Amino acid sequence: MVFVAVEPVLCGRTAQSMISPLRFPTELHRELAELAGDFFSAHALVDTILVVNSCARGRAVAGSDLDMAVLILPTAPSQEVQSLTTMWQEFIATQPLIHRFRSTGRFTQVHLDVFDGRMVPTVWDDGGGPDYFEVEIGNRLAYAAPLHQVGKYFRQLQSQWLPYYGDDLQRSRLAMVREACARDLEAIPFLLNRGLYFQAFDRLYKAFQEFLQALFVARRIYPLAYNKWIREQVADWLALPKLYEELPPILSVRNIGSPELGEKAEALRTLLECWTCPEPHGHETAQPSAPPNGGPAAPPGNPGVTEGPPSVS
Repeated sequence: MVFVAVEPVLCGRTAQSMISPLRFPTELHRELAELAGDFFSAHALVDTILVVNSCARGRAVAGSDLDMAVLILPTAPSQEVQSLTTMWQEFIATQPLIHRFRSTGRFTQVHLDVFDGRMVPTVWDDGGGPDYFEVEIGNRLAYAAPLHQVGKYFRQLQSQWLPYYGDDLQRSRLAMVREACARDLEAIPFLLNRGLYFQAFDRLYKAFQEFLQALFVARRIYPLAYNKWIREQVADWLALPKLYEELPPILSVRNIGSPELGEKAEALRTLLECWTCPEPHGHETAQPSAPPNGGPAAPPGNPGVTEGPPSVS
């Protein structure tokens, strides 16, 4: 394991640095991160260069992607941002180090997003959800590791969004996510009656992710993702190991054309009502040892530079 010292970033429930020092699984990962750092640090509009996802959390392995995010100042003109992204793509196309890194594994890639830090919650229409609002804040602000210097704008964003966003937004988003999850579950019997078994399973998986989103919003903890690291997030971060035991069976379907999907939908509906209600629960809640999180929000501005979910390797 390769170690690179970085300045500790204090945030979250325990007021401890989540990543110190920054750990890379291979020398190639470290060299490539430094290459990106040298490239972007030369540009005045760049505030902070971040390592994100598995490398940031010390969970990456030799075949893992290198995921990075470059925070630019919100005053940067959009054309300059696009120009910077284009220059980076042209730059890495000429670098032997990039080709060496990609040749180490079939799925080994470099993912780098340029973003301006403007986190904007979406309002779902019928059929919307899940979205990646909380995932983006978590991976880019709470669980990211600055490669070198921490910029003033990055610290400002942390103080804005950590340990979690404001109560009014939390209540409205929890209600929206719960409603979408319940609606998807209600659609499953209708789809089954029409013989649309694969569409019913698709709705079940969508509702499953919405349940996870509601679970984290209810507990004011930023998630990593809704399709990976589920045991770590639910059993360890939220300190709900008994709940985690009930989750794998929800998506374990032996016969997609049987009434089994309807039974799974009912089981997930029970979990939704039990674990995501907006009032204080009588069951377990997240413990103080939960990982650092993000916090109260000022009204967000315009959408950020990148679109879609951030990479969450």
